Amino acid sequence: MTVLFNSANLLVLPFWALMILLPNWKVTRKVMESYLPFVVLAAAYVYLFVTSITPENAAALSNPQLADIAKFFSDETAAATGWIHFLVMDLFVGRWIYWEGQKTGIWTIHSLALCLFAGPIGVLSHIFTSCIFKAFSKGSEGLTPEEKAAVN
Repeated sequence: MTVLFNSANLLVLPFWALMILLPNWKVTRKVMESYLPFVVLAAAYVYLFVTSITPENAAALSNPQLADIAKFFSDETAAATGWIHFLVMDLFVGRWIYWEGQKTGIWTIHSLALCLFAGPIGVLSHIFTSCIFKAFSKGSEGLTPEEKAAVN
């Protein structure tokens, strides 16, 4: 299980590095089109999930109470399962942020870095950045290219 946990942690790093450090590289775009990292991580998740389910754990998950969930995650396999869940979902959301930036021209490096370390904060950062970008874009509608350059 430790090998699977460590491998999953290492597997996501190249994708984050590409999105953050080389977002406009054609190789990054090609790599980020793939669902392969999600399939691999999700398979690891399914394996750990299935092997960590006991009748007691199933009951805790079917009617979640904080104390039961805390007890569930005190088991190493359950904790690894939860961690891989975070890895899959954060990378998936990071990929979405990346593609939004590629489509709209919105700056995403800060949101991706935040998403890597604290997924929901990265999402909020991207939402705020998008709102600010759109507000400034609307404010410059109807301006000449020279006037737009002066605003930026």
